[in-house]
Amino acid sequence: MKKNPKGGRPPKSASEKLKERLTVKMAAADYYALRGKARAAGLTWAEYARTALSRSVVRQRLTAEQMTLLRQLAGMANNLNQLARKANSAGYVQAAAECTALIEKIDTLIDQINE
Repeated sequence: MKKNPKGGRPPKSASEKLKERLTVKMAAADYYALRGKARAAGLTWAEYARTALSRSVVRQRLTAEQMTLLRQLAGMANNLNQLARKANSAGYVQAAAECTALIEKIDTLIDQINE
């Protein structure tokens, strides 16, 4: 391949070329909000969208197992509230062992969710 003797801008590499097109439907309010934010940032709306997409963090949905663990955790929290009421009415000595066992179960579930 011959080099162009005229000079000018060097050609872009294959990784720098923008070839793919994305069509997105959105409400008019969202569209104008995007255009306004891009204008405020001094970018075209396409550059703004590319930057937002590359820097954003999307959280994964919870798995069925994680949802089950969260339901168990909510149930244990309800039990802990009942134990707190019982401790306030009947005395703290009687409920201490139950609270300790429940706290250990809750800690185990939290560790499983964090994995």
